[in-house]
This record gives sequence, structure tokens and C-alpha cells, in this order.
Amino acid sequence: MTAVVVGGGIAGLAAARRLEQLLPDVAITLVEATARLGGIILTERHGGFVIEGGPDSFLTSKPRAIGLCEELGITDRVIPRDARNAATFVRHGNDLRPLPAGLTGMIPTRLDTLETSGILAPAGLARFVAEADLPPAPDQGDESIGAFISRRFGAEAYERLIEPLMGGIYAGDAMQLSLAATFPQLRRLELEHGSLTRGLVAPEPSGRPPFASLDAGMDVLVTTLATSLVRTRVVTGRAVTAIRRAARHPGYEIAFAGGETMAADAVVLATPPHVTASIVEPLDASLAAAHAAIPQGSPVIVTLAYDSASLDRQPNGYGYVIPRSEGSVVTASTWSSSKWPGRAPDGQVLVRVFIGRYGVEELAGAADADLIGRAQTEVAEMLGARGTPTLHRVQRWPRGMPQYVLGHPERLALIDARLAEHPGLALAGSAYRGVGLPDCIASGERAAEMIASATGGAEGAGHQ
Repeated sequence: MTAVVVGGGIAGLAAARRLEQLLPDVAITLVEATARLGGIILTERHGGFVIEGGPDSFLTSKPRAIGLCEELGITDRVIPRDARNAATFVRHGNDLRPLPAGLTGMIPTRLDTLETSGILAPAGLARFVAEADLPPAPDQGDESIGAFISRRFGAEAYERLIEPLMGGIYAGDAMQLSLAATFPQLRRLELEHGSLTRGLVAPEPSGRPPFASLDAGMDVLVTTLATSLVRTRVVTGRAVTAIRRAARHPGYEIAFAGGETMAADAVVLATPPHVTASIVEPLDASLAAAHAAIPQGSPVIVTLAYDSASLDRQPNGYGYVIPRSEGSVVTASTWSSSKWPGRAPDGQVLVRVFIGRYGVEELAGAADADLIGRAQTEVAEMLGARGTPTLHRVQRWPRGMPQYVLGHPERLALIDARLAEHPGLALAGSAYRGVGLPDCIASGERAAEMIASATGGAEGAGHQ
């Protein structure tokens, strides 16, 4: 039996590893279109800097990222954020106002810290507190996150607090994002407790930091995971263009750019939704259309370094998010050298600026000079940076952020129904049930387990 994993990002690598565990007699090939593995995990080391072109951390409350680190034997390389700079902010004009403590599902559980943060005006704070007395809405199906939060807590709480937090996660428009696809637990709290503030409890200390990274950069996870694959043949620089039913056996035929083909009994597609749509079109037009309909944003990350002495204000914190109502194309900025140890040489400050909101796609194609200029303006306004940065990097992610807009749960149901018609085909990645690294790892492992189940090799398919 042969299995092919298409896509060498974290989801595809996790799928290959799980296939090795579940199907010890299967020949596995992982195919990646680019010259490197890792997908959106992209780490550069230069002159003592550790520069992340993609995610710089993962949530520890979702178990599969930290669990995978444990399985790979690299927990000694997992690091927390620098506790000396434990503060995150929301930009309000040229002020930075602290995020309230005790956030659970984006909602503050500590009203005292919300009051002292200054994020909400007195009327907005009173409206937030009044949520406890509002009845739950009748069940009329899904609604957007923006509509839900505005209904429960008022427009100001949405605009000044929840929307910028959602923008930091999805780089999207919370008025379009599906509550059922992103934070379904909030609706359950409303129905079960009559109020979110009555139903929410402050998070219990877990003994782990809420966010973690790797000591030398996030690609440590990628390289360690890739090295752990002992029976998987890894092929880079080859693009898969199509998948079809095989003519002479019950499996699939995979076509590559250039015309070559490969036979496979089972296939995991761990590719972005627009790529998946193109690949599966010859196999299933409805499955392709469902993927083509998933909207995708195109965020840009600009990284700048400065001499510490050239900043009027030192970045004492992890960074900040920016509400859409501020009218800026910048969604957030993180201070990497304050957030994580070992990210910059002594006397240097490393800053990441996130540019581009869903619906403003033209920025992804802007010239580097324009993007760097926008980022420099942001750093100058908030940190008083003078002069030119000592280092700059621009990383674009065209169609790199799936948007779970209204209708996403129904689209997933359609995708699942079509997959049922194609035994031995499974899907993984950020397009479906979570955009974070733990979600992507879990999706890859689930895809492998689906393959194992379809082929009769699912005994002991629980996580090892």
C-alpha cells in the first residue's frame, strides 16, 4: 500500500508522522511544491537576530503543539514569554491601553481590570456590565462574532476590545466571521447561563505559560518533526496539479506539473483551500467548488530592528493590537525582543508590524519600500523611533489566512459529505477547524487517522 501527503507545512508533516505510527507497512511519500518544508513557519537567523516570518508561538491550552514537542523530545527547548515584560495593549489614538486581565474566549472575566484599562468609556463600561441582565436571544441560527458581541456587550466593547483581538487572530472582519465556526462556546454560555459574564470563569493556572515558542525559533519544531520521519520519502520542489481516480486500480492517480503521475492508495491533501480546489477539480467538482468558496486574506509581516538608543520609548511589553475603527491598515505590532529571550543582540530592538486586513488585498502586492515605510511610521508613532532601521524584512502571505465567514459550518458539512464518497482521501490544514498551529497539527493527525480507518489500520489510533 502507498500513501501520499501533499503539502509540507506543519499539518502535512504531522499527517506523515501519524501515518508512520498507524500504518507501519505503508510506503509514504510527502510532496511539497516549494524548496523548503514548514509552510507558514519561517524562521531566519541573521546577525544575532531570530526573525519569524510567520507565527512566533503557539497556544499551550490546545494540547497538540505542546504534546508534539513532548513526543519529539524538545520540551527543554520550549520557552515562555519574558515575564518581565508581561503586558499587552490596545492602541487608542497615540495611547496604548492595557488589555484587561483574565481574558477567556476574548471576554474579560475581571471587570476591575477592564475598568482601569481605560479601553471603554464610562457608558461603554456600564453597557458591558449590563450584559449580566440581558436575556439570551432566541436560537435563530449562526451569527457573526461582531453581531453577537455588539448584541451582548454593546458597540463600543466590540469596536475597542473584541474586534482588534479577532483581527489579531484572523486578520479578518469580525462582522463577517462565523461565531459557530470560531467561538461556538460563547453562544453555548449564553444559552446555558443566560449571560456570558455569569457563565465565564477566570482561566485556571495550568502550570504552563499560555503562549510558548522554541528557544532558537519556531522552525525548530519543523526540522525536528521532519527529522523524526524515518519511513517517509520527502520530495520538495514538485507541485501536484491534480488527483483523479486511478484507471487500473482502486486508488488514485496524482499528476505533477510537467506531466508525471504517481499511483497512491491513499492521499492526504494538506494544502491551502485554493490549491486544494484546483487539485481536486478533476475528481470532484463539488468538492473543488466548496474549497474555492473559502475566502482568504493576505497578511503581510514587516520586521524592523533599531538601535535601542534611537527609540524615545522602550517597548516594555509584548505588543499591541489596533482596532479597525482607528482607520489603520496596520492590525498589530509585537515587540519580539521584549516578548522572547534571545531574539535580538544586546542594544537592539526587534519589532514586527502586521499589515493588511481582509478585504484590503492590494497591500499584499505593494512594493517593499511602501510596506517598510508604513511599518516605520507605526514604530515612530508608538515608540518614537528615529532614523532608519538597522534591519528590515518583508514577508507576504498571499491568500495565507482562511476566513471562517458565515456559512463556514455548512461548507464544512458539504466537504465532509463529498469526502465520504472518496475513501482514502483526507484533508488537513488551516482551512477547516482552526488556524493556529495546534489546530493544524491536530488536523494532520486526524487526516492520518481517517486514512488508517479507511484502510483497516486504525487499531490503537489514539494519540501516542
